[in-house]
Amino acid sequence: MGTGLAIALVFVGCCSNVVSLELLVRQFPGCGNIVTFAQFLFIALEGLIFESNFGRKKPAIPIRNYVIMVTMFFTVSVINNYALNFNIAMPLHMIFRSGSLIANMILGIVILKKRYSASKYLSIALVSAGIFICTIMSAKQVNVANEGSEEQNVYAFMRWLIGIGMLTFALLMSARMGIFQETLYKQYGKHSKEALFYNVSVSLLRHAEHRIACSCSLSLSAPTVVPVVGLNVPLMWLYLLINVITQYVCIRGVFILTTECASLTVTLVVTLRKFLSLIFSILYFQNPFTEWHWVGTGVVFLGTLLYTEVWSSMRAALRGPEVKEKKAD
Repeated sequence: MGTGLAIALVFVGCCSNVVSLELLVRQFPGCGNIVTFAQFLFIALEGLIFESNFGRKKPAIPIRNYVIMVTMFFTVSVINNYALNFNIAMPLHMIFRSGSLIANMILGIVILKKRYSASKYLSIALVSAGIFICTIMSAKQVNVANEGSEEQNVYAFMRWLIGIGMLTFALLMSARMGIFQETLYKQYGKHSKEALFYNVSVSLLRHAEHRIACSCSLSLSAPTVVPVVGLNVPLMWLYLLINVITQYVCIRGVFILTTECASLTVTLVVTLRKFLSLIFSILYFQNPFTEWHWVGTGVVFLGTLLYTEVWSSMRAALRGPEVKEKKAD
């Protein structure tokens, strides 16, 4: 499969997934758990058929390691989705998750004793500053949006702080999981698709609560006709189906991209995809976004591009023909 198709899968799948998730969350703010469950179920069934051959294929990495990885993966997925229940707007959710570079660097220094160049530290400072600006502006909006008694304002603000704490914890846990995966891949070889299958499969066993209530809520939504098929189904169930399929397309696109391109290209594509999702969310859903939010967003993505050293790569690519001509002379 070519690089162009992989990039198309990432943009179409991931951007569509964000849209369907916001459509669900706006109608049913507490649906984060069932969204995660449905995504896990779809990936687990696909992996059961094509990856494990209905359990007949022995895993390359011992199951005990997957139990540890599953605990991390499950925690990150649930907390990221559940944080939307705590006054966290979708644009802030997307910007905050862009701070994964910060978490990776911090844990890389603490656990792996890594050292980075000055440009890397500068990029992380920019990302941190951008997230800080957006977070402060969102905090002010929470106070404005919940004008009422002092108790109501304090309650809304405390819920928002809990959401920020959840996103921060999920960032650090995701970075720790990445380091753990890196260690396993060095020891047993790269088996990312197998890891994805076992992560979501075991997580399903731990993800059984809060399902019936959410299912009933989705079923109460207005019915709509599914194109081509002609079936009448609740609108929210249709959005959930779209979310599950686009999530799978997104994950597969990223997986294919990592096998086709260098890590720099993958990071750049994912960053641009996040930026487009953010712009669409602001314009289409009319999410509140001030001038300072735009400044913070620009600083976050500038820091991300600096971290990936995309500017150095572009300069090297442009200088390439000149260097070859000089050598020829």
